[in-house]
Amino acid sequence: MTKNDTPEFAALSPTDYADVLGRSQVMEFGIRELWPRIPRLAGPAYPVSCPAGDNLMLHAAIYRAPAGAVIVVQAGDVDYAMAGGNVCAIAQNRGIAGFVVDGVIRDLAEVREARFPVFARGVMPVPGQKKQLGTLNQPIVCGGVRVGPGDIVVADEEGIVVIPAAQQEAVWQAAQQRSEADAAQSLTDWEVNHRAKVAQALQSLGFAEAG
Repeated sequence: MTKNDTPEFAALSPTDYADVLGRSQVMEFGIRELWPRIPRLAGPAYPVSCPAGDNLMLHAAIYRAPAGAVIVVQAGDVDYAMAGGNVCAIAQNRGIAGFVVDGVIRDLAEVREARFPVFARGVMPVPGQKKQLGTLNQPIVCGGVRVGPGDIVVADEEGIVVIPAAQQEAVWQAAQQRSEADAAQSLTDWEVNHRAKVAQALQSLGFAEAG
């Protein structure tokens, strides 16, 4: 598996990766899917930062990010849209996998109709300007998580995880093993183990049944 070999990553849920990675690599829940039943988004990150009120760098990124990339945006505010229907359509036509935006977009009806995957904090009809520089393909912070170029982003209705590029193979293998183990266990067996764990935890904390 190589750094840009991402179909395997899309095969597992963010919950599988979160069990391995922990809270620090999971974005804040306020960044969420903007249209229902978005297919799971997975791909190497192309990070972008934009100053408050300005979307120039995201608009530049759609012509620079490679096909299959997830453009991840650190926006300066939630008062101005980072992108609209045309920008999303061009990105989609160029093979960009989707957007994850710590900010807002507009033209949601167009984006939904095109079925372009966008995760963001919401929708704002007022567009940003194009007067300031930010950064392209350099580390950013999005949803409270550091995102570097080539980190793997996996997003769906369960949330968004960021897998550091240097750890991607180990994380994927661990998440796959955990997922397979869970799938092989019946609900009855899970309940037996779960009941025992809960009882042990209560006992260790000195819990006593009332009455």
